Amino acid sequence: MSGLDLVIFGATGDLSARKLFPALCQLDAAGLLPDDLRIVAVARQEHTPEAFHDELRVRMAKAKRQSISDSAWQKFVQRLTYLSADFSTPEAFRGLQGRLSDTRISLFYLATPPSLFATICEQLSADKCLSGPCRIVLEKPIGESLTTSREVNETLARFFEERDIYRIDHYLGKETVQNLLVLRFANRFINSQWDQSCIDHVQITVAEQVGIEGRWAYYDGVGQLRDMVQNHLMQLLCLVAMEPPNSLEAESIRDEKVKIVKALRPIDAVTVKDHVVRGQYSQGVIDGQSVPGYFDEDGCETQGSDTETFIAIKAHVDNWRWSGVPFYLRTGKRMPDKVTEIIIQYKALPHHIFGEGESAEPNRLIIRLQPNEGIEMTMVSKRQSLRDKLSLQTHTLNFDFREDGDIDRIPDAYERLFLDAINGDPSLFVGREEIEESWRWCDQLIAACEDCGLKVNAYQAGSWGPSKSELLIDRDGRSWNV
Repeated sequence: MSGLDLVIFGATGDLSARKLFPALCQLDAAGLLPDDLRIVAVARQEHTPEAFHDELRVRMAKAKRQSISDSAWQKFVQRLTYLSADFSTPEAFRGLQGRLSDTRISLFYLATPPSLFATICEQLSADKCLSGPCRIVLEKPIGESLTTSREVNETLARFFEERDIYRIDHYLGKETVQNLLVLRFANRFINSQWDQSCIDHVQITVAEQVGIEGRWAYYDGVGQLRDMVQNHLMQLLCLVAMEPPNSLEAESIRDEKVKIVKALRPIDAVTVKDHVVRGQYSQGVIDGQSVPGYFDEDGCETQGSDTETFIAIKAHVDNWRWSGVPFYLRTGKRMPDKVTEIIIQYKALPHHIFGEGESAEPNRLIIRLQPNEGIEMTMVSKRQSLRDKLSLQTHTLNFDFREDGDIDRIPDAYERLFLDAINGDPSLFVGREEIEESWRWCDQLIAACEDCGLKVNAYQAGSWGPSKSELLIDRDGRSWNV
């Protein structure tokens, strides 16, 4: 078997212009794409290949992705052709079938709404586009509940083997997330202290400055818990909490992550008020600019909706390693900064021989995913002084990924994920059981919020969420890192 055909559905969409094609261009410019890789862009709009190329480059420039030289662009578009197809018609992909070959691998990338997943798979099968070796890549969300995620997965299973299904959570393609595995499992001094005997608590924050970005019809029926917690935050929690896998094979990693999701303590109607805070942003100021409240956003259709744009959760993993260690999860829109970070807060020493004050400050490991990917560790050392014999100060050891590596930039997550999908490596993609177990836990949490009538709390855009989210962690004698 030789050669691979990459078919991107939804090729004229926003994700394709902002992420997918820029990632492929960068891989091509770096010489990492196979020489015989061919790319077919598929969408409903009528375009000639040349018109599609021109429009795509303009949209990529507007999205301010990494610049591509003229020579690199001309080399890339030699791989790229365009096909107009109405996904709902029986003959939708007859033109595609003639561009594929049973002797080459077909890699289908569905950058479309999930409502089209089943239709596209059925049409591909009907038009005999699945007769050769095939893989499929899907964007989130994989359903909006346990029931709907199963429906999506059952549809995929009718046409593809599980080993050939690549479900994307783009956070898993970030350099820092991959480095988390190395940090934990390649450094003995870190690994030996990664449990309840040394760690006081864990914080995971995913803060966004943007609002709903014109997605009212979708977002108001979903909310921040379904949109962010069920996938991104759950994946980060699993990578922090999982046991060492037997290998870096996809199944070994997925098995360990599933164990963590199954070990998450359920949050029910009795405990939800002490473990969950929901919020919704009102008008405010971010970076000196006035921004609208949730009900003033474009496309608003339901004044008075109680959809949450912020959620904070105190979670527990009920196993030996993490017994008694709370995981504080927080994510929201219209926050002061765009921040994604994991905080590992170590326990304070049991006895302070240097006296109180700075000597009591415990170590903290900060794993930054954005805006600047890297790892920090706070440590206490002696201040250089003759006046104060043993005066202490806190230093930060900073490992900035921008200053490391063999390239002059941090690769985008989609570059890594495309490369792995092309090479047939599913280790950074999400398995079916992970998704369904995650939905099982989130569905129970959503039901608990509804059963006890847990309301959303207003917070001003440009703040760090409702004041109750501060109380969630403050009452345990702790505080958020930002």
